[in-house]
Amino acid sequence: MFGRTSSLTGEVRSDRQRIRAGSVVMAILLCAGVSLNIGCKKQEQKVATENAVNVHVWTAETRSLRPFVESIGTLNPYEIVNVSSELDGILKTIHVDEGSPVTPGQVIAEIKETDYRLAEEQVTAALKQAQASLANAKLEHQRKEALYREELVTKQQFDDIVARLAVAQGDVERAMAELDLAKEKLTKTKIHAPMAGSIKEKKVTAGDYIRNGTFLVSIIRTDLLKLSFTIPEKDVGGLRADQDVSFAVDAFPGREFRGRVKTIYPSLEEKTRSLQVEAVVANPDRSLKPGLFARVTLYTGTSRDTVVAPITALLYDNSTTKLFVVEGDRAKERKVKIGRKYGEFMEITEGLKEKEIVVTVGQNNLMEGVLVHVAR
Repeated sequence: MFGRTSSLTGEVRSDRQRIRAGSVVMAILLCAGVSLNIGCKKQEQKVATENAVNVHVWTAETRSLRPFVESIGTLNPYEIVNVSSELDGILKTIHVDEGSPVTPGQVIAEIKETDYRLAEEQVTAALKQAQASLANAKLEHQRKEALYREELVTKQQFDDIVARLAVAQGDVERAMAELDLAKEKLTKTKIHAPMAGSIKEKKVTAGDYIRNGTFLVSIIRTDLLKLSFTIPEKDVGGLRADQDVSFAVDAFPGREFRGRVKTIYPSLEEKTRSLQVEAVVANPDRSLKPGLFARVTLYTGTSRDTVVAPITALLYDNSTTKLFVVEGDRAKERKVKIGRKYGEFMEITEGLKEKEIVVTVGQNNLMEGVLVHVAR
């Protein structure tokens, strides 16, 4: 009886263990199913919530542009003349100051002329004496010539009067030359402006004793100016005489001035590897002043149609230049070739067409095929 009871108890325990084991298996399977279902839902949610990158865009366009080179330059006088004295003497008066306008032939200074006027009078008197001696020699020559023909005087006597006549003629010519020189010196006591312009510098004052070669004033011509600037070695090939130049100066904000290339220097500066160029600028109202700093644009060709994009759209990777365009709602990477810079835009010679949508802000966060949202 006791043995039977023990047997039944063991069977009950065995059944309970089997039930528990089954429950554990069911629980494990149920958890696995739940986990699998949750994982699938998370994956679906991840796909459904792909983030878009915000970008700003600009529509590529074709513009008619002229190729140009930018440089920095300085305005200089078209001509500058240093006026000096050609005589020794006391400066009686000077009629100009720094900044005074002058016209060609205007008297700008005078040297005391007393000594030079006396010299002219002395030479005039000497000339009159020489002319009187010549007149006497001519009369005597005529008489001696007539007598010589009649053989009333010797050949020696006739030759003497011929020689005296020649000397008298030489004295007159020499006196005339000295008179011309004296008159020339007298006229040079008044110093004239050789050209139109303005007085840049005055070095003397009235009462100064000056010598031949003493620097008096400098005159600059400002109705025309020279714009001096340099061109880099790589742009020298497109440089020609008579090319258009435009420039701006800080003294007149918002104004554009123009000129034409006149002088192209024959050799490059070795240190800077650049070529000196000069353009002529008309300045009829003389508003532009020599010495002004100028931002120069030199046009090296005629206008041509070219596709452009903002400089801010470009990305540089070593020797490769690229940008992103928007197609639909996706970003597409484009490798491009660039040309010249035109202000805030860059010429695109290959890789971009007109009317394509170019990313200008946010392109650093893009990759090929990324979803984008155009903010503007």
